[in-house]
Amino acid sequence: MKAFLLTALLAALTLRAADIPTYLDAASGGPDFVAQGEYKNDWGGAQVIALGEGNFRMVTYPGGLPGAGWKLEGKTETPGKRDGDKVVFTGENGYRAELADGKISITTATGGPYTMEKTERTSPTLGAKPPAGAVVLFDGTSADNWEGGHMDARHLLMAGCKGKQPFHNFTAHVEFLLPFKPLGRGQDRANSGVYVQDRYEIQVLDSFGLKGENNECGGIYTQAKPAVNMCFPPLTWQTYDIDFTAAQFDAAGHKTANARLSVRHNGVPIHENLELKDHTPGNGRPEDATDGPFFLQGHGNPVFFRNIWVVPH
Repeated sequence: MKAFLLTALLAALTLRAADIPTYLDAASGGPDFVAQGEYKNDWGGAQVIALGEGNFRMVTYPGGLPGAGWKLEGKTETPGKRDGDKVVFTGENGYRAELADGKISITTATGGPYTMEKTERTSPTLGAKPPAGAVVLFDGTSADNWEGGHMDARHLLMAGCKGKQPFHNFTAHVEFLLPFKPLGRGQDRANSGVYVQDRYEIQVLDSFGLKGENNECGGIYTQAKPAVNMCFPPLTWQTYDIDFTAAQFDAAGHKTANARLSVRHNGVPIHENLELKDHTPGNGRPEDATDGPFFLQGHGNPVFFRNIWVVPH
């Protein structure tokens, strides 16, 4: 009965607003979901982002995709619109691209057509097994390690729960899945967060193809943007691999050293030994000498987690 009720809840979330549809699987996402994704050729890469109602944006990256060849400069954004079975992108100086059947054909004032083919990347740490000494917080068998923890019918952990066990210094692995919400914008596009020690938020958001700000996927909310936006398309499993060193306090309770954090998003370093000056505003609890648990923020979006484990140091 519990699984049935959770499945019904997910269905209600999917249909909750006629103008903000939220899709939990590829089959229900329609042709716009099929078109969305990553493409590449010998020149570089492209990310096609579905914006709802047949509208798209394409971001092209010379050298390769983010984290796979792009040198963090020279990207170009081009709007697109569905035209029957294809999506057409038009830009300046005679630029035109047509997307159909998993390929983008590009022509410019100086040549073409150039073809990009769709590719699907997988995080190299996806499915990583907990090593010896790891504390397994979620493996799909039970949500008992989480206050307010609930699994759906697929045995995935739903956002909006707090771990029962506190941690000090550690290495952690977290896998998460974002829904497809093409009409969502900004913080309404699959918002969640992984809070370390219930204090410091690593933002979770459908930031596929966005700039990569501190309030987007991989950002340390209000403190630091990721070195590169490594967000994969929605409905693709993604990973955070986290190394954390807790803040230090003297006997009087005064902080003597800031917490430090390193994060790999889908296997690519996005924060390296980052100094955290304070807790995250909003949900993050204030800093002190006590340890804290993980908190998987629920923000009104059906975000899911699996394969969560921690190795204390």
